[in-house]
Amino acid sequence: MLWACILLPQLAMDGVLRGRAEPDAALALLAGPTQRRVLQAVNPAARALGLKPGQSLTAAQALSRDFATAEYDLRDVQRWQDLLAAWAYGFSSQVSQHYPRALLLEVQSSLQLFGPWPRFEARLREELDGLGFRHRITAAPNPAAARILANGHDGLAIHDNEQLRQYLGRMPLERLGLERDATTSLGRMGLRSLQQLLALPRESLARRFPPQVLRQVDTLLGLRPLALEYYRPPDRFESRIELNFDVESTQALLFPLRRLTGDLAAFLAGRDSGVQRFVLHLEHHEGADTPMPVGLLSAEREAAMLFELSRGRLEQLQLRAPVHSVRLIADDLPPFVPQHRELFDDRPQQSQPWEQLRERLRARLGDDAVHSLGARADHRPERAWQDQSTPPRQVTDVPRPGWLLAEPQPLREFAPTLLAGPERIESGWWDGEDIRRDYYQVRTRSGQRAWVFRPVGEKGPLLLHGWFA
Repeated sequence: MLWACILLPQLAMDGVLRGRAEPDAALALLAGPTQRRVLQAVNPAARALGLKPGQSLTAAQALSRDFATAEYDLRDVQRWQDLLAAWAYGFSSQVSQHYPRALLLEVQSSLQLFGPWPRFEARLREELDGLGFRHRITAAPNPAAARILANGHDGLAIHDNEQLRQYLGRMPLERLGLERDATTSLGRMGLRSLQQLLALPRESLARRFPPQVLRQVDTLLGLRPLALEYYRPPDRFESRIELNFDVESTQALLFPLRRLTGDLAAFLAGRDSGVQRFVLHLEHHEGADTPMPVGLLSAEREAAMLFELSRGRLEQLQLRAPVHSVRLIADDLPPFVPQHRELFDDRPQQSQPWEQLRERLRARLGDDAVHSLGARADHRPERAWQDQSTPPRQVTDVPRPGWLLAEPQPLREFAPTLLAGPERIESGWWDGEDIRRDYYQVRTRSGQRAWVFRPVGEKGPLLLHGWFA
């Protein structure tokens, strides 16, 4: 078995930076009481100014005032880790948040789907970079070892227990996840690595140290299983981005909107579902939020499409007050069924599928501006179609022409080629518009396929009622 650990060493900072339009600007996260604010985390630009974690805000401002601040909130950290767990669920059914700021994935059973581990790892890194989270990735035969190896390695993959024992043996004791008191006591005995610890008699270690020491060692070596609680994605998505300044223009909301719809797409891909309706809440300092519902005719989950649809509706909105945060809530998450596509698509590169064009038109022009023709359960051709805003449903498999004439006309051609028929249609006796007709498919001399009929029991020319494409 192969387990991967994705370590997120700057999860809190990355979560804040990904919501800002200028992520390279100096930023410090603050924690502690109002009387003594302390820098909990700093980004590289802030570190270049001399700022460092653990420093008081007063001391930091004495060095420089060219940095922004944000609150260090453990609830936000957990929310971002939940988002990444939902994303990772798309790669493995066994995802655990057993360790803080880390994800454990069982990847052995996924290699047949995503390819060998180097290719699989490259895909994980690419998508994590797109989501805006720095990371370290290691792989090992058991989840505890994968997590410990991430303390000192990035990109290391170990596939057998013998090699694992060698790598763990060289690691310092303070990086093995042992309790601090036990690590201090072992250091006083002159022990610096796991290899030296394993050379001591096991009975002596059991007498002199708490049982947690040998339990942790056995877990790392794969001799004792690690009890894990696996993540299951919820049936509701909610994410919020707080802006670092009040926004009075919808154009300034496009960056957080892109980030929120991207997070929604990652969440949907992880749980293999789509979204048919979600609501953007624009939050103001005073007054109620401004809701902006986004509804789709069918379930979708492509990030670019979700962003384009939201942007189209946002650009039509008039802000009644400055916006200080944006929240996205999605409750309608039906199963996602990919659209059927041809293997060799001969459409021009600039064109797009009809489903995406339809949704973009609805977003730009409004829900009531775009309609489609849907089938109705009536055999009479004049009444078999209706105008509707929902996707059309197929009522019959019998071929019907794409162009139906408003009024039947005599076919101005003698003896066309018969292709199919007759198909008798008798209906409408209940509403006084009874019809009795024999329909045929014919080909004219010019090569066109026509749909013609003749009333039952009557003689005369064939009547043209429609053309096939």
